[in-house]
Amino acid sequence: MQSRLLRSFLVVAENNSITKAAEILHISQPALTKSMQKLEEEFEVKLFDRVSTGVRLTNFGEILFQHAKVMENEYRHAVSRIDRLRGGHSSVLRIGAGPVWLVSILPPIVARFQEQQPGVNISLIGGVIDTLVPELINGELDLICVSLDFPNRSEVIKQKLFDIHHVLIADPSHPLARESEVDALMIHNYPWMVLKSDYVGTERISSFFAANRLEPPHIAFETTSIHSLLQGLKSGRYIAHVPAQMLPLAHAIGLQEIKLKQPIWETTAGYAYRASAKVPDHMKTFMQMLKDSEHARQAIINH
Repeated sequence: MQSRLLRSFLVVAENNSITKAAEILHISQPALTKSMQKLEEEFEVKLFDRVSTGVRLTNFGEILFQHAKVMENEYRHAVSRIDRLRGGHSSVLRIGAGPVWLVSILPPIVARFQEQQPGVNISLIGGVIDTLVPELINGELDLICVSLDFPNRSEVIKQKLFDIHHVLIADPSHPLARESEVDALMIHNYPWMVLKSDYVGTERISSFFAANRLEPPHIAFETTSIHSLLQGLKSGRYIAHVPAQMLPLAHAIGLQEIKLKQPIWETTAGYAYRASAKVPDHMKTFMQMLKDSEHARQAIINH
């Protein structure tokens, strides 16, 4: 099957339009339509349904799209690696990381890794479960360091490293900051700050309140940056939840923990990678450094 045919399929699928895809690919609309028909003949299934706004993937088309996207990304990275090797340039390890990893865990590990592996560049992308897992599956990332609170998938391998206990934080000027301990009802009516697209985290908050027979809280402020979230809390209006590992950073900028009578969210954290991908040696080294770093941290705690 021609790679050009799959590339054309991806452009049509991403734009939900044969007309727009033809413009992007600089080919005629009839030629592109014929290509899509050829692809459907190859698989002996219908890949697109026609709708009033253009075309829409069928269930068969969705499956092909997922795999073709991975193939495209893997091919693109293979070309990049070959070009770099031919030109004597370094490899790239693409890592997706959740907030606690970005600010508290990965910086010293990345620095130590690059001391040992100076020929490997690190591309570090921040995000949350709902953004990083799809990028891993699509081949846009090699490795993700996140909370492992997402459904198991056959194509993803998870490695647990430690447990995460989420805590509430706010500015000392917040009305609840003076309380020695609070319950669900006390925190329910205050506005919350959350990370944008963190649907898993927001769902866990809602589940916490539902377990206490309360409606979900008012999410008043969303931001894509953990640093802007922490700074926003200094207004004294909002509450937020963060992993306990981030408390030192919160304390350093003048925020404090709001003591809650019961846990709001507990989960495990670690790293994940695609089962189908060949793991290069430099990525194996990085994953081992993640494990070693956690073993060292546990030894200090136990001591």
